[in-house]
This record gives sequence, C-alpha cells and structure tokens, in this order.
Amino acid sequence: MTDPNELKVEALLDIINSSARKAMAEYKSTKHGVPSVDADTLHPLDLATDTLALRKAIRLLEGACEQLNTILAPPQHTVYNFVNNYNWACIDVAVQSRIADVLDRHPEGLSVDVLADAVNLDKTKVARVLRGLALRGCFKEVKRDVFANTRLSLVLKATNNVRFFIEIQREFPRYATVLYETMVDQEFARSDKLERAPRAFALRKEGKKNGFWDMDDEARDIFHKAMMGYSEILNFSAVLHYYPWDNVSSVVDVGSGTGAMSIPLAKMFPHLRITNQELPETIMLSRNTWEKNAPEMLLDGRIEFVPLNFLEESPVVGKDVYYLRSIIHNWPDEESKVILRNVRKAMGPNSRVLIHDCVLSRAFGEPDVGASESCKDHKALEPTLLNFGSHIPHQMGMIMWFLYNGKKRTLKEFKDIGASAGLVLTQTYDLVGTMLLEFAIAQD
Repeated sequence: MTDPNELKVEALLDIINSSARKAMAEYKSTKHGVPSVDADTLHPLDLATDTLALRKAIRLLEGACEQLNTILAPPQHTVYNFVNNYNWACIDVAVQSRIADVLDRHPEGLSVDVLADAVNLDKTKVARVLRGLALRGCFKEVKRDVFANTRLSLVLKATNNVRFFIEIQREFPRYATVLYETMVDQEFARSDKLERAPRAFALRKEGKKNGFWDMDDEARDIFHKAMMGYSEILNFSAVLHYYPWDNVSSVVDVGSGTGAMSIPLAKMFPHLRITNQELPETIMLSRNTWEKNAPEMLLDGRIEFVPLNFLEESPVVGKDVYYLRSIIHNWPDEESKVILRNVRKAMGPNSRVLIHDCVLSRAFGEPDVGASESCKDHKALEPTLLNFGSHIPHQMGMIMWFLYNGKKRTLKEFKDIGASAGLVLTQTYDLVGTMLLEFAIAQD
C-alpha cells in the first residue's frame, strides 16, 4: 500500500515542476529568456504590470517549495529558520549606506576596500553583509573581495521606490519585540484602538508620544514614496488590466496618497474623470507629484484634488467608482465601518466601491461570501500551505497590527464590514498578492 504522505510529496514535486515551467514559459515569451541569478539588469517582466500568469505560477511554486521543506526537514531545523533570518538587517545596511548606488557606477564590480571607503564603513563588515546577501542572489562576489550588483540589489537603489518601503520598515522590529507585552498588559491587551497598538506601546516605553500619522514634510514624502514601492511589490497596477474601466466615467481615489494608482489610471484611460481625495497636507504633495509625472493630465480639467478626512467626511458625491487601495487594512473594524459608511453616503444608485487589498485565505472554507467565478482559484491548493504558501498577506497583517492595530481580512470579514455600511459584495478579482472586491449598494 502506497504511503499517503509519500503521495503528498510527489504531488508537491509535480506542482513545483509544472509551475516552474509555466514561469519559464512566461519569461521566454518575451524573447529575453529566463533571467540568471547573477543578472545585472532588470528583466522586462520585472517592470511589467500585466504579469498575472507569472505571478500565479510563482505563488504555487513558493507554496509547494515551502511545504516540501516543512515535510522533509527536521522540525527543529524549520522552526529555527523562522527566527534565524537577519537578511533584513543586512538589507538595511545596504539601503542606508547606498551600496547599490555606488556599485551601479561599476558594473564590472568594485573591490571591497574601495567600496567600503566610498560608503565610509569598515571593509570587513561590509564584506560580511554582502556575502550574506549574495547567498540569496542579492549582490554577487564576481571574484574574491570584488562585488557587483544583481537584478535583486538594483531595487535597493535610491531612485527605486521599493527602497523607500524597505527603509520605513527598519523601525518595525522595535514594535514586534513588544508584541507579547502588549498582549498581557492590562491597558493594551484587549484594545484594538490605534493608540493601543504595539508601536504606541514601544514608543511610550521610550518616553515618546507621537502618533503614526504625525509626520514632518520629509517623513511624509518618504512615506508616500514607500507606498508607491509597496504598490510595485504587490503589483497593484494589475487592476488597470483586469477591471472594466472602459465602462466607468468617473473615479474617486479615496485616500489617494500622491497618485500611485490614479496617475497610471489616468494615463491608460484618458476618458476617466478622476478625483484625488486625501488629507490637506498630502493633497499638496499629490499636486506636486502630478505636475512632475503627468503635467499634461492637469490641463484638460479632468483631474481634481479635494481634501478629505474619511473618518469624519464623505467623498465627493455621485461618482461611478470609489476606489480604496490599502485603506481598510489600516483600521480596526469600527473605524473601517465608519469609512465605508461615509463612502456609502456619497454613492449614487449605480455607484461601485472597489476595495483593493490583500485577502487572507484559510484552510477551512467560508461558504457564501459572494465571491465570483473569477475567484474560485483563490483557495489553498492541496497540499500547499495557506494562501498558496505566500506569506505576504499574513506578514502584512502583522505589520498592520504592529503599527495601527489594523489587520488583513478574509473575504467574509470584508463582506461583513461592507454589509454594516449597506453594501453588498458583487464581484471579486484575484490579482495574485492582492484582490479587488467590488461592492454595490445593498437592495432592501
């Protein structure tokens, strides 16, 4: 009799093989071939936004590889690997010292002596950092003590928005280390208020009181560049290709930031009238970003900027689509319901709300969540891990907890908070890493 566990391993090997071949086919279809681990330039697909097939293949590949390792490796080995990972610290050194920018001027490589002098760091310690990252394909040692950039390290350059997202995360370990303390502290343990998040606890221990949204102009600029990097990491721009924007006339970008989504939306669909709504200080940054990146869009009057505090006010009224990208995850349930109720007040009878965010998948199904046929494959495939083995939604959910007492949600949880605002889930789009949830006004 065949061992059922052996059958699971064989199934995982099949998934790894088939998904890897699908990913390779996507790369080869560009005529640029499959990238090398040592590649020193970005592949065209790295910058593309319509890469759903590739991302679906990678989602399965990651999940199957992770599950296979968990099955076959000793448990103490796997559990230790959970905590024995300091790549984030090495990446932080590279980002803060701008090593990738220096190496970008020397594609053939640079000796560690010269590199260390250029960034004003100890050469032995720089070498240790780079060798640790090179094990994962981020930088490469082209010959002894000579280092160069790779496709991975290029995203650490100061001109790359992803670099800013990495930069703002350097504070997060401070908040993670007090997580257990907040769960047993009498004042914090049962509260989901913003002022009772782990970040607030850590800052209070340090004698600081500033709220997360209290930023000076420099910090605000870095934050919004980081949010553009976050959009690139999760490929939020896939929504440009898979939602029927041709059937839409007007869009309100609720909590628009500096235009990470509304600028490409305006460029791809010039018929749209777009309203950017944000806090007043961010609206000023947004105008500057539009003037720099899309000045022609501001000349015909179809782009407007309207200040909004979505916890206290409703957006502009009567528009076709109200788009909320990575907004609801910042807030506990009560505040999320307030935001959606304020949006509901502005809607016309045919308006739609689009919530664009990560959605958690779980091993035990949640029937009758109003999901469409397009989302049937957003289910953990046996025998892979939750969320196809992609930990990003769950890890992002932890970050939301650390910072704001916010959270990522399941489809059912989104449906429930929508219903509290008089909205019903009508359509879902699995965009891999994120999902687009379309809500309409519930009929009495």
